[in-house]
Amino acid sequence: MPAYDPFSYMFNLLWFMFIFFLILSPWFKKMSIQRAREAAIRTIEEKRKSRVITMIHRQEAMGFLGIPIFRFINIEDSERVLRAIRMTPDDMPIDFVIHTPGGLALAATQIANALAKHKAPVRVIVPHYAMSGGTLIALSADEIIMDPNAVLGPVDPQIGQMPAASILKVLEKKEPKDIDDQTLILADVSEKAIRQMKEYLTNLLTSKGMEKEKAERIAEELAVGKFTHDYPLTADYLKELGLNVITEVPEEVYALMELYEQPVGAQPPSVQYIPVPYRQPAQGSGVKDS
Repeated sequence: MPAYDPFSYMFNLLWFMFIFFLILSPWFKKMSIQRAREAAIRTIEEKRKSRVITMIHRQEAMGFLGIPIFRFINIEDSERVLRAIRMTPDDMPIDFVIHTPGGLALAATQIANALAKHKAPVRVIVPHYAMSGGTLIALSADEIIMDPNAVLGPVDPQIGQMPAASILKVLEKKEPKDIDDQTLILADVSEKAIRQMKEYLTNLLTSKGMEKEKAERIAEELAVGKFTHDYPLTADYLKELGLNVITEVPEEVYALMELYEQPVGAQPPSVQYIPVPYRQPAQGSGVKDS
């Protein structure tokens, strides 16, 4: 039997503990960030007496060969947001913090519809940018709160990787006999997409109490391809357009955004809220939700 070697035993134990810590360290870090984010959300909720929902899309990881993995609005996001709204009483305001390059039009439209139907005031907070579908969501709010340097973007439809308005330009430049069938089909789809977006924006804005003529003018400005799709629309421009925009982002929101630096582990949910239903206690019950 080999002699007992306390040095070797301690070395193996320390090596095992090091490997164990190395494996669990990312999980502990992820849980720590998660708790810090929930605490920051709770702080904003208590100060503003609202339900806070966040949709933060950042470059969360590096993929194969070092290619960045970017996040966009998707169906999972819309499902989470709709659930959060269902769990919010009709008389409780919603503060929706958004940071996104855009994404799936269907998902963005679902979120915008749900926010527009909420009976209490809805405030969309943009600390940095909300482009494309993110702008669509912002337009559903009663009030858009932007950093003075934050931007929104046009909501003109994109067909594949091409702007619908640019596809329609082909019909102006060429005779139909000189255009291939695929381009003609894309042009037909583009015309429908632009018309649908204009109608949707008009209906969305008028549902919030805006005059129809003003809503149509804003829809024409943002949906028909006047700008390139990534053109930044500043707070000053949006005010001139007639939207209810203020540039006083709460300091607590900036503190929350500091918790969304580029992590390198598994991607956390982009939509977050305190996962409990908010219900007002019945009068005289003496019971208060924690």
